[in-house]
Amino acid sequence: MLKRMISGLLLLGSASLALAASDKPLTIVVPTAAGGGNDAMARTIGQKLGAILNQTVIVDNKAGANGAIAAELVARAAPDGNTIMFGYVATHAMNPALQKLRYDPVTSFEPIGRVGYSPTLMVINPAVKAKDVKELVAMLKATPDKFSIASAGNGTAPHFAAELFKIATQTNPLHVPYKGSAPAITDTIGGQTQIMFPSLFTALPYVKSDKLKAMAIAGAKRSAALPNVPTLKELGIDGVEVDQWYAFFAPAKTPKDVIVKLNAALNQVLADKETIARIEGHGADVESSTPEQLGELVKSDLARWKRVVQQAKLQAD
Repeated sequence: MLKRMISGLLLLGSASLALAASDKPLTIVVPTAAGGGNDAMARTIGQKLGAILNQTVIVDNKAGANGAIAAELVARAAPDGNTIMFGYVATHAMNPALQKLRYDPVTSFEPIGRVGYSPTLMVINPAVKAKDVKELVAMLKATPDKFSIASAGNGTAPHFAAELFKIATQTNPLHVPYKGSAPAITDTIGGQTQIMFPSLFTALPYVKSDKLKAMAIAGAKRSAALPNVPTLKELGIDGVEVDQWYAFFAPAKTPKDVIVKLNAALNQVLADKETIARIEGHGADVESSTPEQLGELVKSDLARWKRVVQQAKLQAD
C-alpha cells in the first residue's frame, strides 16, 4: 500500500521550487554498483530532479567498503548542494552499528528526505531442491558445507538478515560478502552462492523471470507484490524482520535553504505518478518525509541496530 507524507512545501508549485541554473551538475553518489536496486531507484529519481532543479544530474556509483567509500566521499564534499548521497539503512544505520567508520551517520550529513522502503526477501537458486523454508533449514543442518549466503557486503541489510536467520534457525552456512547487491544477485543466480536476502526491490525482476525462487519475506508482513510468499514469522522463525529504507543526504553544514529546496524538489518527484509506478513496480513503497523526520529515523534505526549487534554478537567478517 502506498504511503505518502508529502511535505507542505510541495504546495508551493513546481515553478517556485526550481533553483537558478547552476554551472555545476548535481552529482548523486550511489554506494552500490550499477545495476542494483539502489542504483535503479537513484537514476529514476535523478532524472526527474534534474528537470525540477534546472541542473544536469550525474549518478556516480562508488561501491566498496559496504557503502563507506560513498559516504566518506559525500561527507567530505563541499556543502553547496551539488553533491548528495543516495543513502539507505545500511550506510546510515547498520554498517555504523557494526563497525567504526570514518564518518558519522548523524553528524557528517544533513538529511534531505526519505524516498521509500522495501521489505527484505529470502531467495534461493532454483537448483536448490527445497520446496519451502522448513526443508531448506533441514538441508542446511544436514549438509552445511554445501550452502553459502551472499550479501551486498558486511553491515548491509542482506548481511544482517542472513546473520539473524542463522541465529534463529541455528544453522551456519558460509557468509559471502560482495561489493553490492548486483554482483551478489548475479552469483546467486549463477549458483556460486545459493541463498540471499536482498531487498524485494532488487530481487523482484529475477523472481518474476524464475531466475530466483522466493522463499519468505524477512519482514513484519507479506508484500502485495508477492502475496503468496509468507513471512518468516508465519513459518515459526522469529526475529528476522529487516525493512530497507532509502533516502537522500547532503554533507554536513549544507545551508538550510538549500536543504529545504532539495527536499521540496524530491517530494515533488515522489508525487509524480510515473515515478511512483516505476518504484512500486519493483516492489518498493514510496514514502517521503521532511529533513527532520529523516534525521529522527536515522537516530532511531542506528540505536536499534546497535542493540541487535550487541545482543546477537555480530561481527564484520
